[in-house]
Amino acid sequence: MISLPRDRMNQLVKRFDMLEAQMAAGPDADAYVKLASEYSELQDIAGRIRELFKAEGELADLEAMLADKGTDAEMRALAEADLPGVEERIDSLRHEIQILLLPKDAADQKNAILEIRAGTGGDEAALFAGDLFRMYERYAADQGWRMEVVSASDGDAGGFKEIIASVSGKGVFAKLKFESGVHRVQRVPATEASGRIHTSAATVAVLPEAEEVDIEIRPEDIRVDTMRASGSGGQHVNTTDSAVRITHLPTGIMVVQAEKSQHQNRARAMQILRARLFDMERSRANDERSESRKLQVGSGDRSERIRTYNFPQGRLTDHRINLTLYKLDRVMMGELDEVIDALITDHQSKLLAAESE
Repeated sequence: MISLPRDRMNQLVKRFDMLEAQMAAGPDADAYVKLASEYSELQDIAGRIRELFKAEGELADLEAMLADKGTDAEMRALAEADLPGVEERIDSLRHEIQILLLPKDAADQKNAILEIRAGTGGDEAALFAGDLFRMYERYAADQGWRMEVVSASDGDAGGFKEIIASVSGKGVFAKLKFESGVHRVQRVPATEASGRIHTSAATVAVLPEAEEVDIEIRPEDIRVDTMRASGSGGQHVNTTDSAVRITHLPTGIMVVQAEKSQHQNRARAMQILRARLFDMERSRANDERSESRKLQVGSGDRSERIRTYNFPQGRLTDHRINLTLYKLDRVMMGELDEVIDALITDHQSKLLAAESE
């Protein structure tokens, strides 16, 4: 059976009970919010630990009954029948608790900035970028998340050369963070008269949305330029005299926003800049931990090809975990749970293996 730290489990349950008592005592609003946040974080694991303790108690009773020579035949038979089910439940609960005890990514509960850019393939790549955006849009709707387009540059034949959106809701980054990388598509473009399959690509980046407390941007480290926006217009792009370009001088990161108002453009450009700087800091910290390289799904490099969407065969392949699904039409309709759950499970398995070393 899986071995778990008993002292730590007892401490977690004790802490959960203390939080419950403090919340029931009616603290002020600010204190209540802090207590409620920690209570929510511990609720799941505390419940599982209690279930485990109860199941272990049942197992001890059954084993005592079987060890007692005075137990009559009928009760012994019942105990022997119940024993495998209780042992199976204990193993299942211990595995769930082991997963819940793994080190948490502090960014997992954050909202995210989703960036999709057309890569090689010209108009077909822009069309595919549009398809990917709609796939994530449907998935976000199914999750009960809110998705808002921050900026977009329309493709000449449809789709997007680039589109950036903010995604907000519960556990957004935890579920989307493994989507970063190159997504390759193989299909026959609508404009292809000979029926030849073309290969195109789009790059996806998912960044945790950073708060001011996460990353400090000093006024002297940025240059803000206002200018007239130029572009073809379209559903998401508005020509304006109030476009804003913010350059982060120490890193050279540049963000351009060209929506309706200068005030809104500056706020959104700062939001994206903060997310990119926060992501850069996280990547640097991960690289400094030698074990992190073993734990990443793929290399984490956004130039890495992570997934292929083969339309003629209706096949999706995630190259990092050798997952192949023959239901591409449903995936493109936003049914991403099977893919995302498999990536999360693979990552957890690597974490468990590293913990046991």
